[in-house]
Amino acid sequence: MRFLAVTTALTAAAISFAALAAPPKQPPAPPGGGTIVATVNGDPIRMSDLAAAAQGLPPQIQQQMSPDKLFPLLIEQLVSGKAVQIQARKQGLDKDPQIAHRMQAAADQVLQGEALRRAVLPKVDEEAIKAQYDKEYAGKPGEPEVHARHILVDSEAKAKDIIAQLDKGAKFDELAKKLGDPKDPSTQQGGDLGFFKKGDMLTEFSAAAFSLKPQEYTKTPVHTRYGWHVIQVLETRVSQPPTYDQVHDDIKQKLLQSDAKAFIAQAKAAVKVQLFNGDGTPVKPGATPVMPAAAVPAAPAAK
Repeated sequence: MRFLAVTTALTAAAISFAALAAPPKQPPAPPGGGTIVATVNGDPIRMSDLAAAAQGLPPQIQQQMSPDKLFPLLIEQLVSGKAVQIQARKQGLDKDPQIAHRMQAAADQVLQGEALRRAVLPKVDEEAIKAQYDKEYAGKPGEPEVHARHILVDSEAKAKDIIAQLDKGAKFDELAKKLGDPKDPSTQQGGDLGFFKKGDMLTEFSAAAFSLKPQEYTKTPVHTRYGWHVIQVLETRVSQPPTYDQVHDDIKQKLLQSDAKAFIAQAKAAVKVQLFNGDGTPVKPGATPVMPAAAVPAAPAAK
């Protein structure tokens, strides 16, 4: 059932790969397998059905309830569900066009999810993850980092005044707390930004920060789209590549996403797709489908 999240997102053109990263530990047994534990109008409920239902329970319930207590509850749940299904079919609900459409959509989601799982999961094993780690990280040199703090203000004049106060011996962290932009999260920490790499900050900010030695501060204000900065570097270091364990899950997720996208692209390439606009007119090649303005619901009025 976890793969329903993936396939639902597919139909909404927003693929979620979380389900691929966390497949069921033990897939449900095929229908018809296991000891019969109940019958409803002669239709059997088996141990395999209970096992599948147990996997769908919240983790806290699975952990807190012993199997002997959970067993009768699951039987009751499945018996009740099957009884309601029988009543629904007697009422002809399965023949209702809207309900039949929803049932088919659910079946399609399961099928799509299983296709993705079988195509992608076998490829992303430990060997593939290790190979990607070796390609991205192993043997690579470390990257320079600086530990810096800054004071952000809204004018060059204010920044110059702060530099003048620093030149006279004022403490950087005290000025940051007193004069820094209150909307800047680092202000109450004395402007401390921690360690960062060049690519982590805006180009102008990084250029100034990485030109300083430890304990030096900028003698002229640094301008970015956020305002005017006075920057001080506290220390420098060269970062070490992350260990395999540190990036294992991230690499796995990236590989799952990459392989899933490739599988979906291959599947789409094998079919003929025709897109239409919201008014039913065909979408021109390379264009994006358009919803007519009249069909877009108006935003609710503010209260």
